[in-house]
Amino acid sequence: MSATPPVHVEPASPDTPRYTHDPALRRRFEVHLAAFDRRHRPPAGSGQLRRAAVALTIVDTGDGTAALVLTRRAATLRAHAGQWALPGGRVDEGEDAVGAARRELAEEVGLHIGAADVLGRLDPYPTRSGYSIEPVVVWGGRPDAIAPSPDEVASVHLVPLGELDHPDAPRYVTIAESDRPVVQMPIAGDLIHAPTAAVVLQLREVALHGRATRVDHLEQPVWAWR
Repeated sequence: MSATPPVHVEPASPDTPRYTHDPALRRRFEVHLAAFDRRHRPPAGSGQLRRAAVALTIVDTGDGTAALVLTRRAATLRAHAGQWALPGGRVDEGEDAVGAARRELAEEVGLHIGAADVLGRLDPYPTRSGYSIEPVVVWGGRPDAIAPSPDEVASVHLVPLGELDHPDAPRYVTIAESDRPVVQMPIAGDLIHAPTAAVVLQLREVALHGRATRVDHLEQPVWAWR
């Protein structure tokens, strides 16, 4: 039997704010997401894309700090093994994005989120690998409810929400293969790349700060194009 993957609470940087996992923060997210004029499909020119959904889940680290759930994908997965990710996957036939995000969240990290805890949605993000990722923002509880699947994830990381406001985030680099900026988010002592970085950046801008920011023009590194 495979060992249960570890759950890590990432340390907060001294120069980032602390957000409390409380009703006021939840209401802040709900208000900002409701006011956001969300795109319902990727921009023109994205081609025929398969649908996928990810869950941007805000939990309590155990001491009242609000944190975002990130994972490291299992090394045995056929695609994007070992990479940083948000819980998510393909939208099955007969599902919508919200249902798919809730299902994947339960399958990957053992969090069962009711419909009432869905706070809102962000823009779909078109990937180079042929998917339209539909981000769903949800409200979770304490970390003792997390039960990761060893078949899906190597580890779960609870990143204090204030890390999204890190002075070095986001970073943009250029590559020869594209005229679009490649986005990076310095999180958990590492760099998170698009598509995850783009979706997390929009979470910060829209849900946390109420700034109507688009991210679908931001590029992925070449190794993520497959």
